[in-house]
Amino acid sequence: QVQLVESAGGLVQAGGSLRVSCAASGSLPSIYTMGWYRQSPGKQREFIATITSGDNTNYADSVKGRFTISRDNAKNTVYLQMNSLKPEDTAVYYCRLGYLQYSYWGQGTQVTVSS
Repeated sequence: QVQLVESAGGLVQAGGSLRVSCAASGSLPSIYTMGWYRQSPGKQREFIATITSGDNTNYADSVKGRFTISRDNAKNTVYLQMNSLKPEDTAVYYCRLGYLQYSYWGQGTQVTVSS
């Protein structure tokens, strides 16, 4: 079993920055992809960014150039650095670990951007 624990989000003003993290524990595979997704009220969960074990990254167009995903394999932790935040970035942010046909999710952390 795999557990994902996200750090607390927070409230930040538009234009500000915030970093969230997600620590994985349990029976972890040797190779896996980690990612961030978000969900706003009334909307479907959307993809934000992923990073492979080889540090290949992929971003949604909406966050490209503003958000950076990174990982520390020694700590089994993935980070999401969010800069130039906008009110529309307000959402619950979820961490995901995926390998083969398996997918695990964190509990979610609220990020609120005030205008």
